Amino acid sequence: MAATALKPSFVLPAHPNELDRKRIERALKSRKRYRYVEPTVLPANEGYHVQSPCCSRNIDKDGGVIDVALLRHDPANAMWKLFWRDHAQGSWELHSVHKRLTAAVDELNADPERIFWQ
Repeated sequence: MAATALKPSFVLPAHPNELDRKRIERALKSRKRYRYVEPTVLPANEGYHVQSPCCSRNIDKDGGVIDVALLRHDPANAMWKLFWRDHAQGSWELHSVHKRLTAAVDELNADPERIFWQ
């Protein structure tokens, strides 16, 4: 009797995963704004959630941890969606769409309009 390979009954999503989470953490060290704070990258639904202490005190007057960005993978289109936090409205807003995770993180690091690192 020949052995038969079993197919899993479910497929785990590609993201979040620990390898890419660590890559994002390392990449954030080269950001342009607020380089003296250490952001945290947390797993999120189909992606990663970036938080950081609020050193500018623009969002949190006490300097607490605030939401910076949300990186979500769209497996159907093989794209990355980069969201910024609208703190006034309390909602995530789509900023840009990228083919590669590195391109999305590069955009987050550059932040020329100060949308993410407020």
